Amino acid sequence: MAERILMIDDDNRLAGMVSDYLGGAGFRVTVAGTGRDGEAHLKRETFDAVILDLMLPDADGLDLCRKLRATSDVPILMLTARGEPMDKVVGLEIGADDYLAKPFEPRELQARLRAILRRKGSGTAKSETLRFGRLEIDKGARVVRVDGEERAITAYQFALLLVLAERAGRVLSRDALMDLLKGEKLEAFDRSVDVHISRIRAAIEDDPKKPRRILTLRGTGYVFAKDQDR
Repeated sequence: MAERILMIDDDNRLAGMVSDYLGGAGFRVTVAGTGRDGEAHLKRETFDAVILDLMLPDADGLDLCRKLRATSDVPILMLTARGEPMDKVVGLEIGADDYLAKPFEPRELQARLRAILRRKGSGTAKSETLRFGRLEIDKGARVVRVDGEERAITAYQFALLLVLAERAGRVLSRDALMDLLKGEKLEAFDRSVDVHISRIRAAIEDDPKKPRRILTLRGTGYVFAKDQDR
């Protein structure tokens, strides 16, 4: 079955080009020209991923991303005409799975879209739950719980958490994490890994400012603690 994509962008020419290109690649694309229309589609239909423009005529794309992430884990790929690094950081902080600056090559958009969909769909692997005290990481369902309560993180953040948890007690540099997260286009000079770690801590730590699950070794990298609730 073709994967369904919702593109929220008021640039009709760009939306038409992306729809034709992704349609030719086997996707089913629905286009919404405003944030309001995009929300309406999301309320009545199910999509496999959302392509969301940062600048919309009736809404701030960042606010819409934040609102969507509060209720759904659907993968979000953000588009923007602004190429400032801080825009990327903010987008990732509020829950976007990836970020692409305009203008872009349709092939790169497709590659990034397929990457976040693979991460989301990799939960088809056999079910197994990792337990660290009060923290549970359900690999099959791709769900994270603390004290039995489900915590919301993105598909990419789940993949990053799993990489750390499966190597509990080992120190992993940022470069090592990027190598282990196959297919991710993260550059060593950006703060993407740090931003996602921060978001994961906000979801699973009792006090994100004093983390006990994911520890930072300054100048070295991160380590997932084996004993967390003692």
